[in-house]
Amino acid sequence: MQFQYENSFDIKKKIDNSKIAILPVGAVEAHGPHLPLGTDNLLAERLAEKLAKRVNGLVLPTLPYGQVWSLRNFPGSINITNDSIISFLVDIGESLYHQGFTTFAMVNGHLGNGTALKEAARVLYETCPDMRVFYFFYPGMNKAASEVRETKTAHNTYFHACEIETSYMLYLVPEYTDMEKAITDIPDIPAHADVTPTSWEEFTDSAVLGDAKLATEEKGKYIVDIALDNMVKLINDSLGRV
Repeated sequence: MQFQYENSFDIKKKIDNSKIAILPVGAVEAHGPHLPLGTDNLLAERLAEKLAKRVNGLVLPTLPYGQVWSLRNFPGSINITNDSIISFLVDIGESLYHQGFTTFAMVNGHLGNGTALKEAARVLYETCPDMRVFYFFYPGMNKAASEVRETKTAHNTYFHACEIETSYMLYLVPEYTDMEKAITDIPDIPAHADVTPTSWEEFTDSAVLGDAKLATEEKGKYIVDIALDNMVKLINDSLGRV
C-alpha cells in the first residue's frame, strides 16, 4: 500500500492494521550507458513494494538522494552528505513512531548510504525504544550472487551497473534497462580505495564495475527473491509471526 496516496481520514486505521512503515532509500548517480541515473531509487521502490505485500506494510515516498561522494563528479550524479541523510531518516522515523508505527524498515538501493542508515537506526534505537528499525541492503545477496555470477567480481564489496545490478534491473525494472547499450568494463581497483577516499574516476570512465552484457532477468530474480525472503523473515521474526 502506498502511504502517500492515502488520506488523513482513513490512514489511522490502516496504520493500526499494519504498524509497518517501509521506506525506499536510493540515490541519483551515474550507472553507465545502459541504466538510468535513478537506478537505485527504482530498485529500492520495486523491492519495497514486494516487501510490503508480504508483510502487510505501508510504503512511504522514496528518499531519492544519497551519499554518492565517490561518483559525485560523473555527469548526473547528485551527492548529499551522510549527516543530511541521518537527519532526514531520524526525523522521518520519529514522526512514524509518534504516528503509531512499531516497525520502520529502510530498504536501501545504494551501498554508499549504508553508514548513514546504520547511524540513523542507532539514534532511533534511543529515541524510539518501542519501534524496531531495520536497514536492509539485499540481505544474503553475496552468497546468492556468487552462485550465478559468470565473471569474477571487480571488488569484494562494490557492485555497480554490472552483471549483478543490471540483472536486478532486468527483473525489477526492465522498462528502464537498455541492454543494447550494456558494456563490459572490469576495472583494476587499487588497494588504497579501501583505506583512503578515492574518487571512482581514478579507475573507471563508465561507472560500470563488471560485464553488464552478462546480466539476465533470471539471475536478478534468483538473488532478489532470496534477499526478499530474508527481509520478510527478519520482520516476521521480530513480530513473533510464524
